[in-house]
Amino acid sequence: MKPSRDLVLRVAVPVPLPQLFDYLPPPGTEITAIARGIRVRVPFGRGYRIGIVIAVAAPEIPVSRLKTIAAVLDRQPLLTSELLSTLEWTARYYQHPLGEAIDTALPMGLRSARPLPPAGEAALALAANGAQATARSGTASARLLDMLRGGPVLFSALDAQWPEWRRAAANLRRRSLVETIRIKPAPPPRTRLTSPPLTTEQERAIAAIAAEAGRFAPFLLEGITGSGKTEVYLALAERALARDEQVLVLVPEIGLTPQLLRRFRERLPSTVHALHSDLADGERTRAWLAAARGESCVILGTRSAVFVPLPRAGLIVVDEEHDTSFKQQDGLRYHARDLALLRGKSLRVPVVLGSATPSLESLANVESGRYRQLHLSSRPGTARSPPVRTIDLRGKHLAEGLAPELVAGIRACLARGEQALLFRNRRGYAPVLLCRACGWHAACARCDKPLTWHRGAARLRCHHCGAQQPVPVACPQCGQADLAPQGLGTERMEQALSGLFPGAPVVRIDRETVRRKGTVDDLLNRLAPDRPGIYVGTQMLAKGHDLPNLTFVGLIGVDSGLFSVDFRASERLCQLIVQVAGRAGRALKPGEVWLQTHHPDHPLLRGLLGAGYAQVARELLAERREAGLPPYAHLALLRAEAKTQTATDEFLAVAAQAMAPPESVSLLGPMPAPMPRRAGSHRGQLLLSAANRKALHAFLPDWLVHLRELREARRVRWSIDVDPVDLY
Repeated sequence: MKPSRDLVLRVAVPVPLPQLFDYLPPPGTEITAIARGIRVRVPFGRGYRIGIVIAVAAPEIPVSRLKTIAAVLDRQPLLTSELLSTLEWTARYYQHPLGEAIDTALPMGLRSARPLPPAGEAALALAANGAQATARSGTASARLLDMLRGGPVLFSALDAQWPEWRRAAANLRRRSLVETIRIKPAPPPRTRLTSPPLTTEQERAIAAIAAEAGRFAPFLLEGITGSGKTEVYLALAERALARDEQVLVLVPEIGLTPQLLRRFRERLPSTVHALHSDLADGERTRAWLAAARGESCVILGTRSAVFVPLPRAGLIVVDEEHDTSFKQQDGLRYHARDLALLRGKSLRVPVVLGSATPSLESLANVESGRYRQLHLSSRPGTARSPPVRTIDLRGKHLAEGLAPELVAGIRACLARGEQALLFRNRRGYAPVLLCRACGWHAACARCDKPLTWHRGAARLRCHHCGAQQPVPVACPQCGQADLAPQGLGTERMEQALSGLFPGAPVVRIDRETVRRKGTVDDLLNRLAPDRPGIYVGTQMLAKGHDLPNLTFVGLIGVDSGLFSVDFRASERLCQLIVQVAGRAGRALKPGEVWLQTHHPDHPLLRGLLGAGYAQVARELLAERREAGLPPYAHLALLRAEAKTQTATDEFLAVAAQAMAPPESVSLLGPMPAPMPRRAGSHRGQLLLSAANRKALHAFLPDWLVHLRELREARRVRWSIDVDPVDLY
C-alpha cells in the first residue's frame, strides 16, 4: 500500500455528476483516521457541500490541484458498511450519481454541518410558568396541560394516546407554557401482550418465516383482505425482539401509518418509531439516529425508511407490496420493495412481502422459485369476504352519478345503523366546467388538459401541474352565463350524498380534506364506530383501514381502467377493486360490495368477479410473457422535456443514434409522452427493452455517458427511469 501522504480521500458529493471527487485531508489529520462512511464538509465550486467519504485512493490529478476538506463532521461512520454498499449498488442500478443517492437516503438534519441532535427520546413537559397555568375547560389545551401535570410525556406516547396533540402543544408553546426535553429511553418491559387467537394458516405462515431467522429468505404472504396479515407481522416482530433484533416495516402511504403505528405500539414491548415525510426534520433525524444506535427496535415508515440503518436487523416487512407508491418518481427513481429485498440479502434476514393482490413481478418470482408463497385464504372468526355485484348502468337514470340500486343499498345500510363507503378516484367537484351555449371548457394553458372545478375553494385547478385560477362568472369565449359542471368528483359526491341522506353524517377523505383537516385517521374517527354514516373518498380509502361497522362499499367510475393504453392498467384496476371491496364486512357483520359499470360483460370484470384475483393474475402473466412485457422483460425509460417541441425532438433523435444498442436490447422511439405537454413543457421519450437484465445494464452506462456529452442535452431536462412503473 502506498504511504498515506501519497493518498487522497475520494468523496461522494450531492451534485448531478456521476463521478467522485478527490480531496486532501485537513491539516494535521491522518488520512487513515477518516473512515469510509464519514461525513465531511468540502469546498465545491463557490460554496461548500456535505459529502461522504467513499474510499482512500491514489489521486487521479496532481495533488497540487486538489482542495482540502474543510471539516470532518463525524467521529464514527454515519453510514454502516452494509448501508453504504447498498447505496453504491442503488446508484449503479438506477444510473444515478452516488452523491445524490446518498443525499436521498439521509434525513434532512444530516445533510448539513450542524451538530447531531442529542440522544434520547423527545418528550413534552411543562415549562417553568406552565405548572400553575390553566386553560378553558374542555379545550385541547386544557386536556394537554392535565396530561403533563404528572410529568413529561414522550412524543411517542402522546402519538399513541392522542394523534392530534401537536396542535394543542403549538398553542401552549406560543404562550411559553410547555417545552420539549430529551429523555433517555428506559429499557422496555419484555412482557408479551395479549394477541387474538391465530388461525391455522397464520400459525403456519409464522412458523415458516420464523424458521428462516438469521438468513435471507424472501416470502410472499398473499392473504385476502382482512385475513390478518398484520397479526403475522406482529407475531414475527415479537420473536425478533425477543432475540434483541430490529424490525423494519414499510407501508406505501403516510395515511396508513397512524393506525398501524398504534397497533404496533399497543402490542409490542419495545420502542416503535415512525419515519415518514410528515414528521418535522428534527424528528426524522432523531428517529434515523435512534435506529442507527440500536435504540429504536421497530421502525415503521414509508418509502424512504428503506434507507434506515439496522445494526441488529432481524426482519423486514413490506406491507401492500404491490403499491406503486413504493416507487420514487423523481430524483433517484428507486423502488423501496426491491431495495428491501436487497437489504434483506445483505443483512441475512427474512423479508416478508404482504398483499391481498400481489404484483405480477412478485408472482413471477414465486413462479421462478425465487420467493416462497404463503397463503391466508380466510378471515379470522366468523368474518367472510363480501360478494361483489355489478350494476349495469346502460339505460339507467342516475341521481348525481348514483344508480337506484346503489342508493337503495346505502339507505338499507344506514337503517341498520351501519356505515357505507363510496369510492370515486377523482377529487374536486367536477373534472370539467363546460359552457352549454358554445361548448367551451376550462383548460390548463400549460398542460392542454381540463381544469378541475373545486367548488368549496371557488377555484379551477390543474391536477397535473398545480396551476389554478378563479371560476369565471360567464363563458370567456361567448359571454353566456351558462357554465355547468360535467362529471363527478368526490366533492360533488359528498354534496349529493348529504342531500340524499340528510340525517347521516358524510365524511370526505381525499387530498384536499386531509391537507385541511388532519390525517386520514383523524377523518375516519369523525364517525363514531357504532353510529351510521357515509365515507366518500379516493384511493386513500382503498387499503389498510379497519372499520368494524363498515358493511357497504360502492365503486363508481372505474370503467376508464378497462380501456387504458398503459399495459399495467388491467393489473392495477383489479388490485384497486379487490382492495376497496375488502373494506366491507371485516368484523362480525357481513358486508356487500356494488360496482357501477357500463361494461358488466367485459372479460376482465367477469374474470375478476367470477374466478378471483389469483386466476386473473395468472392470465395477465401469460399475456405479458407472450407480449414480451415486464416481468418477462426489463425496461428503462428516457424522458425529456423542454419549452419547445423542437428541442425535445432533436435531443431524443440524437439520443436514439448516439450509440447502437446490441441485438438483445430494443430501442423504441422517439415518441411523444402519453401526456405530451405538462407545466408548459413539451415531453417525449425513448423506451429501451431487453429480455435479459444484464444486457440492458451493460448498455446503459456507456450510452448515458454519450448523452451527457450531447450539445442537444443542454437545451432539455432529461432523466433515465430504470424499471419504470408507468410510462407517463
